[in-house]
Amino acid sequence: MLAASAIGAAAGALLGVAFLLKQPAAIAAVPLGIYLLLPSYGASRSLTRINSIIQATTFTAGFFATLGLVTIVLWKQGILRDAFYWTITDHDVPHIFWRKGIVTTPTFLGVCLPLVIGAILACRDKGEIWAGKTAERTALLGLLAASAIGAAAGARFYPHYYVQLIPPLTLLAAPYYARLWSRRMQPPKWFLRPGVTYAWLALTIIVFSIKHWTGLASRRAPSQAGRYLFAHSDPADRIFVWGQSPDIYLDAHRRPACRYITTFPLTGYVFGGPIPGFDTRSRILPGAWTILEQDFARHPPTYIVDVQPDPKSAHYPVKNFPILAKLLAERYEPVAHTAEGVIYRMR
Repeated sequence: MLAASAIGAAAGALLGVAFLLKQPAAIAAVPLGIYLLLPSYGASRSLTRINSIIQATTFTAGFFATLGLVTIVLWKQGILRDAFYWTITDHDVPHIFWRKGIVTTPTFLGVCLPLVIGAILACRDKGEIWAGKTAERTALLGLLAASAIGAAAGARFYPHYYVQLIPPLTLLAAPYYARLWSRRMQPPKWFLRPGVTYAWLALTIIVFSIKHWTGLASRRAPSQAGRYLFAHSDPADRIFVWGQSPDIYLDAHRRPACRYITTFPLTGYVFGGPIPGFDTRSRILPGAWTILEQDFARHPPTYIVDVQPDPKSAHYPVKNFPILAKLLAERYEPVAHTAEGVIYRMR
């Protein structure tokens, strides 16, 4: 019993770590916690009701112990409020990007169709496939539902949000394909024959890999702005990028002059895309511009990059932000025009 409790606490702690890496992971705690309390789970392991409750409690304790420890560390460092903002507050839902969801959801279901079909057929079979595993079936269905909620919770429908649906779909489909490929059952349709499903799944993996590799290939060359800053600045120089282009810091190998490596706290920018007629100034982080001035006072930026220099097309032109506009006008001069934007140097 002690060993089971220790394993449960460790599992909860690992889930807490996963939450710290990506917020939607926290929702997985709900079906997993319920799984430990299911009567079928206890019956399959000859556990009493009390033992099941103890396991669920240690699992929950491990999860919150991890969060509590990190909370104490952040509080000691004086950045707990900032961490809460970056993790929770900034991820509210000011707008639902329906069009993106209508496109991304069917696309995901299409490219992952082998998993979807396998999961559906496995769930329809309540006999041999899940014999003695009803608790696991319930937990996986709950995890799939929780993952779907996590993917849609931000209402932005980014493709990478759907990745969290793959583990439950895979685990649900796996027992069906295992029986199919071991010839213990006959395929109900021609496209579910072992040879066809082998090729189908292999093709899916290849397509995903190619899509990923081509996306990375476009990032192999440093940005033009990054190359300029790397060549014309000293390693000790600080830079500031006005816009949503943090890669310029990496390409330039220079440290940021401000904690805001992307400027959405200063503009109220909504992740997901521009919203016609929506004024984002109400979403500016309170005190963000004061913090910017304080950071600049401690380590002034030698260079400032404006990635939206055209006031006609820019969503957040510098002229609309008096503090930065005054700073550029009084202390900086343009020294280069790159593909990413205009680079200013301190006079």
